Parts: sequence; structure tokens; C-alpha cells
Amino acid sequence: MTDIVAQAQASERAIAQAEKPEALEQARLDALGKKGWLSAALKELGGLEPEARKQRAAQLNEIKDRLSGALDAKRGALEDAAINARLAAEKQDMTLPLLDGAENLGRIHPIGQVIDEITEIFAAMGFTIAEGPDIEDDFHNFTALNIPPAHPARQMQDTFYLPPREDGEQMVLRTHTSPVQIRTMRSAQPPHRIVVPGRTYRSDYDMTHTPMFHQIEGLVIDRNIHMGHLKGVLVEFCKAFFETDKVKMRFRPSYFPFTEPSAEVDINCSREGGVLRVGEGDDWLEILGSGMVHRKVLEHCGVDPNEWQGFAWGMGIDRIAMLKYGIPDLRAFFDADLRWLKHYGFVPLDIPTLGQGVAR
Repeated sequence: MTDIVAQAQASERAIAQAEKPEALEQARLDALGKKGWLSAALKELGGLEPEARKQRAAQLNEIKDRLSGALDAKRGALEDAAINARLAAEKQDMTLPLLDGAENLGRIHPIGQVIDEITEIFAAMGFTIAEGPDIEDDFHNFTALNIPPAHPARQMQDTFYLPPREDGEQMVLRTHTSPVQIRTMRSAQPPHRIVVPGRTYRSDYDMTHTPMFHQIEGLVIDRNIHMGHLKGVLVEFCKAFFETDKVKMRFRPSYFPFTEPSAEVDINCSREGGVLRVGEGDDWLEILGSGMVHRKVLEHCGVDPNEWQGFAWGMGIDRIAMLKYGIPDLRAFFDADLRWLKHYGFVPLDIPTLGQGVAR
């Protein structure tokens, strides 16, 4: 009996003093292993009288439970100590400068940067940002925008059609962000003043077109709105975005099914020496489409065209980013090439501020 108590106490000391997992495992084997002293004591129970066997078995089981609990507690403590030691060894001072300076910093993608620049400009004019789903139904993407099933304008957009739903309706990947204008007008009463940035999809691919691209559109609905207001908004936007007061603009008559009258907007530029400079020279560059919201679009949205009027405009974010920052190929925006991103991207802590030039 005395030997069992002494051996149990010795095992408890070995467990408590173990400083490494290997030492703890050896203490377990010495006590509870197949050749351990406790296993040997359990084998001797068969030679005892029934009453003595009962008492000795209860004692051995109590010792086994106590040692197992001590082993589990010590194992957990050693694991915690190992984790804490690793954390202490791998700790980094995030306030220290990088070894290679800004070269190791991540970059903001030009698309994200330009979206922020554009929305900042229009937010200062009182516009709010609106969003909508990338997968649209026929009504919001076409019909409500005065593009009925047989309308030739549907042939102007290479649409990605999804398989028909159970009710027969065929959903599409939105071909423009204009459906968000429809959702906004149908969900709330005018006046409205929104900009809608987002992804759009068309089946096209070359240096200036990709199957997925980014657009931003604007919508203003109010009383007594006219083309002069549209022109004023776009002039102020171009001056702020291209950071020059020398921008000249011209509005050319055009056609869009959702606006009447419609106009393409050009800005003056120079292409001397193969370098594009906005706000200089006598050449012209198309940047966006615009017009007064068609009365049928207002009617589809439950807006009385005799009381409310408005204008809308839309442009490609990718395209205008190419113009401002001299990026020659649209496809590179989506190649995920870190070398390209380091060249054209923006360091988060050194983002250009409108009106102060571009700093990379």
C-alpha cells in the first residue's frame, strides 16, 4: 500500500516538473504505459482476496484518474507556453519602417482610385451613391428604359443571357448600371440626385473592351430641370477630375432610347508626340453619353413627366481611368499582374488629392 502511494506521489512530481512534452510523455509511460508501475499493480489484483481486491482496485482507479487529470492539465500548460513563446519570438513592431520603403506596400487599383475620385466630386455636388444587383430582369434592364423586345437598341448591346427561370423569365447580366436608376425612381418619390458606380457586362473583348467593365451613371430628377443644368454639372466634373480649368466641352446630338434629347460629350485634347493631354490642343475626345430622361422612362417608374423632369449621363470608369493616367490597354486592368499594379497603382498613404496633382 505504502509503495503505491509513494509511486503515485513520485509520478505527480514528475508530471509537475516536466518542462517539455518529451519529459511529460516519459512520466506518462512510467505510470500509465503498458510497462508502467500502475499497469503492473492492476495485473496483481487477481492474486488478492475478494475484499482486498475491491479496496485495491478502487485505490488504483482513483490514482489513475488523478494522474490522467494532472497529465491533461500539464499538457495544456505546455502547449500554451509553446504558443506564447512562438508569439513572442515572431512578434513584429508594426511601427518600424519597411526595409525597402514603399516598394513593399500594397497598391490601390486604378479602378478603385478613380471610383473614389469620381464619387468624391459628385458627393460635393450633393449626389448620393446608389447600388443594385449585377443580375437583372428584362424589365429593369430593357423595358423600363424604353427598350421594348423588338427595339433595335437591344442589338446595340451584346448581352449575356442566363438560362430561363421556372416561370420562363430570362435574366441577364446587366449591360449598364441604368437599372439602378429605375429601381431608385420606383422605390422612392422624387426629387433624386444619385450616382451609380458598378460592374457591367457585354460580350466584347479587345484593347478597349472587356466582357466585364465598370460604369458610373448619374441621375437628377426634379422640377424645372433642363439641359443647362446637365451641362453645368458635367463641366464642373471634368474640371475637377482632370484637374484643369482649361477643359473645353462640346455636346453632339446623338441617340439613346432612354433620353430625349440625347448628346455625346467630347472634351478637347492634344495628341502631339503620341502623348494625350486633356485640356490642351484642338482635337476632341468622346468621354460620355447624356441627355434628358425620356418621358416613357418616367412613366414606367410612376413619375409624372408633366411635373418632373431630369437628366442622366453615363461613362466607362475604365476608359476615363485610361485617359487620366495614360494606361494604353484596358485588358491589363483585369490581368492581376503585380508588376502592372506597382506601376499604375496608388500607394494607400500617398493617394493623389484632387486639385493637388498626382503623386505616386
